[in-house]
Amino acid sequence: MKKHWGVSLVLVAFMAGLLFGAVPGVSAQEKVITLNYANFFPAPSPHSVLAEQWGKEIEKRTNGKVKITFFHGGTLAPAAQIYDSTVQGIADMGFSVLAYTRGKFPLTEVIDIPLGLKTGVTATKLINAYYKKFQPKEFDEVKVLYLHAHGPGLIHTTKKPVQKLEDLKGMKLRGTGLAAKIITSLGAAPVGTTMPETYDALRTGVAEGALAPFMALKDFRWGEITKYSIENYGSSYSVGFFVVMNKNKWNSLPPDVQKVFTQVSEEYTDKVGALWDQTDKDGIEFIKSKGVKILPLSKEEDARWAAAVKHLQDDYVAAMKAKGLPGDQALKFCLDFIKTHQK
Repeated sequence: MKKHWGVSLVLVAFMAGLLFGAVPGVSAQEKVITLNYANFFPAPSPHSVLAEQWGKEIEKRTNGKVKITFFHGGTLAPAAQIYDSTVQGIADMGFSVLAYTRGKFPLTEVIDIPLGLKTGVTATKLINAYYKKFQPKEFDEVKVLYLHAHGPGLIHTTKKPVQKLEDLKGMKLRGTGLAAKIITSLGAAPVGTTMPETYDALRTGVAEGALAPFMALKDFRWGEITKYSIENYGSSYSVGFFVVMNKNKWNSLPPDVQKVFTQVSEEYTDKVGALWDQTDKDGIEFIKSKGVKILPLSKEEDARWAAAVKHLQDDYVAAMKAKGLPGDQALKFCLDFIKTHQK
């Protein structure tokens, strides 16, 4: 009888523990928050490596309360679908290119128009300062963790050295979206191939050159085929990238976890900007080893190129005005920022 009473008391104590959190090992152990992260860069890419370092830092500072699983190479969602997949909750977090969903971020397209950016650090600082200043409603569907932008997109050619604007007339250059408009504005003809397809386009002569930051010449091996890289900084462009979280998932996180995400993300904006510049330096070293010549433009010539693409800034302002958005203010903010922060 006493034995039965003892068993009953143990069962009562266990049930009470479940109800009131008194069972050792249940109340003491907090539930781990598991999150997935969609990324289109391949796993070995420096940007994928940096993303995982960001994730590990968050796990560390939350004392293991957060666990992030990374899906690189578009394995959870293709590059062009990562943003929408994050909105829909297929991905908890996503990292991709804003321009892949062109039209969804009209005001933020100011970052992609030719502004004369010279470094990835400046471009990344600019896009985050812009976001902080304008808080565009086009991002209301998600929680923005941080934004970044690559170094200057320049012209690289396979055979022809380009030293003045007239040299570009009729040339076939790879470029899509806004880059295609830059090519047309400079007097060349755009060829619409994807980044991976461009190697063969350059090799076969389908394209005589391409627009991209220096990093592409190593990462996509274009430097094996190109002969010249033109430092046309006055007409250079950048492309904005996002790291965002599903809004409902963000709202479900405890305040202390949200604070860690915010702090670590702020720190990593500098790291990712520096990474863009490092990958450009790696690209330059690669093409030098291949004998590619880097051709600077004179100050006067570079100004001519800048003037040739300036209408794209005006077009942006007009398009934003038609949408009731402060494009004129966004453009002025960006140009003033570059004057202040870029040497």
